[in-house]
Amino acid sequence: MKQIAAACPATYLAAMRWLITLLTCCLPIPVMAHPHVFIDTGLEFIVDEAGQLTHVRVTWAYDEFYSLLVLEDMKLDQDADGILTTAEESRLTGFDAQWVEGYNGDLVLTAGDVPVVLSRPQEPRATTEDGRIVTSHLRKVEGGSVPANALSAKAFDETFYTAYELTRPVTVSGPVSCLVERFDPDIDGQLAQMQAFLRTLDADYDLEENDIPLVGENFATEIRLSCPDT
Repeated sequence: MKQIAAACPATYLAAMRWLITLLTCCLPIPVMAHPHVFIDTGLEFIVDEAGQLTHVRVTWAYDEFYSLLVLEDMKLDQDADGILTTAEESRLTGFDAQWVEGYNGDLVLTAGDVPVVLSRPQEPRATTEDGRIVTSHLRKVEGGSVPANALSAKAFDETFYTAYELTRPVTVSGPVSCLVERFDPDIDGQLAQMQAFLRTLDADYDLEENDIPLVGENFATEIRLSCPDT
């Protein structure tokens, strides 16, 4: 078993926050094409003795403001100490695991460029850390397993309403040693492309009447997993 923490560079986070300002100020008012929810994300890849991926455990830590809204709406943490009782944690558990049909959990996996189909969330958990909601869920590889010798994973919302940042650990659990590599996006290049696109729009262009650019994947960090075949 080998564990690799995926630390996110400060410059990358700063660029992501600056991107929000750009989108908020430059896009037409009606469109909601910038993040409204920020989620610090962690991934645990679970592999078997043959170097096959069987499960992925996903951790989401919601930003302070969104956490406050959820807690207030569910009438939890009434004493506002940022700590939930066991009963409150039980009530919170699964609040973000009721997915509509076809939702991919904002996680895209490919094995050798072939999409990996994952189950709906299992074993949901929820708690709070310093007032922030932190949840996790387990997803099983449909069909049992896939080779993990050339696996790619990206966590993103294609509409960019939610911004996923891989600031929590990315690990591998299992009896074999695997290599985990992290590839952050070219923020400057993507921003330049977006600015060029915005400059092509006239003042009357209505993004609600036209196709809204799906930019979420452009700003997603890619994790590549390589486990030896045994």
